[in-house]
Amino acid sequence: MTGWIAILVTAAGCYLVKLLGLLVPAGALERPLVRRLAALLPVALLAALTAQQAFSTGSHLVLDARAAGLGAAVFALVLRAPFLVVVGAAVAVTAGVRALGG
Repeated sequence: MTGWIAILVTAAGCYLVKLLGLLVPAGALERPLVRRLAALLPVALLAALTAQQAFSTGSHLVLDARAAGLGAAVFALVLRAPFLVVVGAAVAVTAGVRALGG
């Protein structure tokens, strides 16, 4: 039952945030600083989430196969590879390092 309560509270919270976003005046959203933040904030949050998932286990900092996979993905991105190639490179390198015992 607790799980359903959490789901309902989360759904209501998301709806309220969406509603608040619709109530913001258009003039406030057209400011250059707000536009810049709106463009950069999702990228920063995604980068932080990726780093947290790749370099930590619980509350410990680790350097394991996930870091090698992330490095392979970054390398593929620098080479301007398509998205599926980037994901495939990350998966292949991570699996290879794990298979070698790393």
